[in-house]
Amino acid sequence: MPIATPLTRLLGSEHPILLAPMDVVAGARLVTAVSRAGGFGILGGGYGERAWLDQETAKLRGLSAPFGIGFITWSLAKRPELLDIALAARPGAIMLSFGDPAPFAPKIKSAGVRLICQVQDETMARQALDAGADVLIAQGTEAGGHGASRTTVDLVPAIVDLAAGRVPVVAAGGIADGRGLAAMLMLGASGVLLGTRFYASEEADGADEAKRRICRAASGETVRGIIFDLSRNNVWPAPFTGRCLINDHARRWIGREVELMQNVATVAADYAAAKAAGNFDVAAVIAGEAVGLIHDIPPAAEIVARIATEAEQLLAGRRNSGASFPSPLWEKVARSAG
Repeated sequence: MPIATPLTRLLGSEHPILLAPMDVVAGARLVTAVSRAGGFGILGGGYGERAWLDQETAKLRGLSAPFGIGFITWSLAKRPELLDIALAARPGAIMLSFGDPAPFAPKIKSAGVRLICQVQDETMARQALDAGADVLIAQGTEAGGHGASRTTVDLVPAIVDLAAGRVPVVAAGGIADGRGLAAMLMLGASGVLLGTRFYASEEADGADEAKRRICRAASGETVRGIIFDLSRNNVWPAPFTGRCLINDHARRWIGREVELMQNVATVAADYAAAKAAGNFDVAAVIAGEAVGLIHDIPPAAEIVARIATEAEQLLAGRRNSGASFPSPLWEKVARSAG
């Protein structure tokens, strides 16, 4: 039996598994594959390249399975007209991350679209709730790409307690299999958001070599910091830093960030050339701490099925064994609502 939670009921998905809107990686092909498999695919609107957004949203028109579109909030503020392109594709949800969602919430809500907000602490969660968020994503520092410093295991129950059953909470960061989904459900989450696991899938738009490096990486072979942002001349606002695989470039500059800033013009030129050439000894492979759990590059549908099945079996085993673990908070809320 599929795991039904307030999240699946709200978004209309079969499984409580969301695709992270990874910039340039989560294109329409991956979104379609995840959503058709019963998850909830979210297109990576990223920094807001209009031509790409036009192209990818056109591919999603007519998709019968539910899907969403995600943006970097502070970047969307520079090109707010991109929200109209996203809404025209008739997504089930718009996801906003890294910034105040309030300026965009009224237009999203008035279009009858759900608002998903990714947060990294309680202050951001309160801001999102005040803006009318329908779903909160509690993103721990283990996540690939940009994030903050709180761990997933610390942050998820804190945001669940703050939400107090008003909206579903989704866990993100360091999750790549059914064990992670089951664990987050026990912490009170209503589902999970996965990036790195779906990066290493057939339909992801990332380079094949980047996918292979994710599969080869061992646990502990990622780093969070500002080297990646400095090297591409795109420093994010505090408190957000970026996590990627450790490579030769990262090893060269870890602990020497000030020197990197002093030589940023030369470093940025070399970095851009390496990225264009697909040289991942220099260019970053954005990935989270879950890399040690990822060893293959299957179709996205297979990933969804594996995670859902493993989590279902683990939770069923707990129930069948008579173990006295507490029920997930979302189960208690569902029972009381019934």
